[in-house]
Amino acid sequence: MRYGPEHKQATRERILTAAENLFRRQGFEGASVERVMRAAGLTVGGFYAHFTSKDSLLAESVRAFFQHNGERWLGGLEELRGSEWLSHFVRRYLNRNIRDNMETGCVLPSIVSDLARGTPEGREAFAEGIDGLAREVAARVPGLDGVTARKRALATVTFLVGSMTLARATKGLPLSDEILEAAREVLIADGKSVEAASVKGKTSH
Repeated sequence: MRYGPEHKQATRERILTAAENLFRRQGFEGASVERVMRAAGLTVGGFYAHFTSKDSLLAESVRAFFQHNGERWLGGLEELRGSEWLSHFVRRYLNRNIRDNMETGCVLPSIVSDLARGTPEGREAFAEGIDGLAREVAARVPGLDGVTARKRALATVTFLVGSMTLARATKGLPLSDEILEAAREVLIADGKSVEAASVKGKTSH
């Protein structure tokens, strides 16, 4: 039986979803092609009709992750700017649900080290996702004195992913909650202090 392009795309999406879930729980090394295909309800032989290698699967999984989570992280915040937007964005990411839920939480802490050791394709996919997220932040949060909005946005995204990685690594220990709380408070307080300084500067002229 010959299947149309819609069927092939749907199958590809099933594989990507299964891979992302396994990457969260077991990391790149633990999620073998066989396990991914079994989780997707497919045979191993069909894998190479969709991906050239496991590294290619990782790269495509990263792209799909950023695409699917854009609405989750940014949806409903379109009218907000500055510290108000930053507060919502930070709280959506740096929370216990994202840390604890390995089924739907952020996959990045589970695969960052694998991407660093992996192929250029995987790193490029990751860079594209981080760059896109940073552009969204820079469009809504102003720069600091001597720091452009772009640099502040990159630092914010780095702070978020790094904090979640440390919180996951210390999960079950009191320090994990402390890390989440400290990161949230610093980022949100930073946003408010910038706006306060800006208002003070305008009123003093």
